[in-house]
Amino acid sequence: MKKFSEALDFRGKVAAVTGAASGIGLGVVQALAEAGATVMMVDVDVTRVRLERDRLKQAGFEVEFSRADVRSEKDCEEAVAETVKKFGKLDILVNSAGVIIRKDVLEMSEEEWDLVLDVNLKGVFLMCRAALPHLIETKGSIVNIGSGWSLKGGPKAAAYCASKAGVLNFTRALAIDCGKYGVRVNCVCPGDVDTPMLRKEALELGLDLEEFLREAAARPVQRPGIPDDVAGAVLFLASPLADWITGTSLVVDGGGLA
Repeated sequence: MKKFSEALDFRGKVAAVTGAASGIGLGVVQALAEAGATVMMVDVDVTRVRLERDRLKQAGFEVEFSRADVRSEKDCEEAVAETVKKFGKLDILVNSAGVIIRKDVLEMSEEEWDLVLDVNLKGVFLMCRAALPHLIETKGSIVNIGSGWSLKGGPKAAAYCASKAGVLNFTRALAIDCGKYGVRVNCVCPGDVDTPMLRKEALELGLDLEEFLREAAARPVQRPGIPDDVAGAVLFLASPLADWITGTSLVVDGGGLA
């Protein structure tokens, strides 16, 4: 019988988290570190990720950072290699790096489309491919961060919706391929979470921030999400509590899709 009281104890586990400098990625890093994991913070923004790394280390957590642009095969391979070299193994990969450009198809350039698809979808593929040999050794777990817009469309967000729908179905397909290796692959689909990226959306759309956040709270649980809401779902899916869960998506959106 599983010891459920110990299921969220991540001591001895090593995790790598992309998009770790802010928002959901940073929330996941903090949650894993608080649960006892050793965490490699992967992000392209060296200044910001270093500041957050230092803050967490001063609080007593075992974290380090690796600079990587997830659009680059070389960067992804080096981030994984650095994690394994420094900490000896890799048990958990969380793909949280993401961007959004709030334009419709007529407004969006090819370069903008490529940026969103490359960060949000290609980056997940590259990190998973680099990490899988090590996750097979540890029978580890991958958690990809999708979106409520993995499951439905949204205005002025065609590229983002396409990329996040791709993340969800990539998760399903990868779970099928990885089951024989004992590696689980799941997806968390958040609704509107109060992060720097969400606040940037308000600016792109020319909306008042407070009004934008009030609209984000128009759901059964009457508030926008916070990174901790998503981090809790990630910890569940990466933990022994989810040992028989793979290839699925967990919607974390305060009831927005209800």
